[in-house]
Amino acid sequence: MKKDVVIQWIKSEIILIVAAIAAIISSFFVPLSIEYINYIDIRTLSLLFCLMIIIAGIQKCGVFESLAQTLLSGNRSLRILQIILIIAPFFAAMLITNDVALITFVPFTISILQMAKEEKRIIPVLVLQTIAANLGSMATPIGNPQNIYLCGFFKLDMMNFFVTMIPISLLSLIILGVFSILCKNRNIQIHFPEKLSISNKMELKVLLGLFILCLLTVFHVLPHLVLLFIVVGVIFFLDRELFKRVDYILLLTFVFFFIFAGNMSNLDSVRNVLQSWMEKDALMTSVLASQIFSNVPAAILLSNFTENAHDLLLGVNIGGLGTPIASLASLITIKFYLRSTHCKSKTFFLYFTILNFFILLILFLFVKFI
Repeated sequence: MKKDVVIQWIKSEIILIVAAIAAIISSFFVPLSIEYINYIDIRTLSLLFCLMIIIAGIQKCGVFESLAQTLLSGNRSLRILQIILIIAPFFAAMLITNDVALITFVPFTISILQMAKEEKRIIPVLVLQTIAANLGSMATPIGNPQNIYLCGFFKLDMMNFFVTMIPISLLSLIILGVFSILCKNRNIQIHFPEKLSISNKMELKVLLGLFILCLLTVFHVLPHLVLLFIVVGVIFFLDRELFKRVDYILLLTFVFFFIFAGNMSNLDSVRNVLQSWMEKDALMTSVLASQIFSNVPAAILLSNFTENAHDLLLGVNIGGLGTPIASLASLITIKFYLRSTHCKSKTFFLYFTILNFFILLILFLFVKFI
């Protein structure tokens, strides 16, 4: 029994384990020193912690479930339902991150399409939802961890960030809109067994105020340690249970990746190779690295070898499409689907791979040549 639990934990936290192994192996080449502390980006970790605990609080108030139920219940055409299911995560991910958007919408999608007896639409809609969340999250500095990190690392202001990301985000929305209307239309009725509503509205207002402070910190208006002090203090008195909802595993994973990236940047052979690749084609290198390492660690590693924030930012964001590990948020959808009844894993992964790489190719060509 204990062996099964350990195996299950290893499978669920494989990214943490890989990050830890990478950090440990790299430490054999770069001896332990006080410099290791400087590798760790406290600003990024502080922002991630604050965002996670605030979003957990907003989620606890029932905002996302209530909104999803309002959007999806009643008499709907199948095409309109599919459009909502695919486009909603795109916009939600801009503010609540791609992983929270998928945690919110994927279970709803599976149950709703089963209610509507449209099980054949589950795979295409889930895959498009995943793509939508990953693409929507790239449109804002707080949509995903790599944006939070890169905005801080390169000290990008609001104008620089949005000038870089808005064109590709608009194209992504158009592509998703085209795919979302591709289904035979019919009228369906969706009824939820229990009507959900937003609870603790006063607490929600406080959390939204803290969320605004996070935005100010992203754009260097408020110091990150001041934000951390305020958020910890307010949450301590508001709802201490929220501290248990923070993904500390993700924060620890970041620490290991920071150590690995810092050690790699101190190795002359590695530094020379990566600098050469990034100088030749930062966009292509970022996209390919994301397919292998995932886009968050790719952003941390490659940021040490280039000053081309524009191409690195675009590369690791569109590079979230492709393989299942290109964006860690994609694993959330995969986990939910594989646990659902009558899942067809081979069909899912085939559809996921083809559609991800197809849209990735379109976006890459747009960024590269237009």
